[in-house]
Amino acid sequence: MQVVPLTLKKSNEFVKTYHTHNKQVAGCKFCIGVVLDNEIEAVAIVGRPVARKLDDGFTAEVLRLCTRQNKIKNLCSILYSRSWRIWKLMGGKRIITYTLEEENGASLKASGFKKVSETQAFKKGTGWTTRQGRVWQEIQLQKRIRWEYQI
Repeated sequence: MQVVPLTLKKSNEFVKTYHTHNKQVAGCKFCIGVVLDNEIEAVAIVGRPVARKLDDGFTAEVLRLCTRQNKIKNLCSILYSRSWRIWKLMGGKRIITYTLEEENGASLKASGFKKVSETQAFKKGTGWTTRQGRVWQEIQLQKRIRWEYQI
């Protein structure tokens, strides 16, 4: 297994194919992936925080983390840890991400992330999807847990 840099285009193609509930992203700071036998097995897309109040220039967000679900152990932990290390080398002070309430966050705990808060679920027609061009997804009916790692 090897961690490699990826383009946003290649990462988004992987997300479109394998992510269970999220779509591609519009932009990023960097993308990385895990390659095994010349095949991408997982990707992480790291960018600016979606929540404007958290976008202080020193905080990044793991916007997407996606695997092929091939039962390869530790892929998510590897990508979370490496994302934090890269962001820290870039001068970052904090990295955040979100999981659905039903997800246990084992990879995040193993990577040193701490659970810090819980977001509210949005009813259809409320929240950030009221902005022009935003698409409503059923997944927004679920609460999310925010995790962070900081210096």
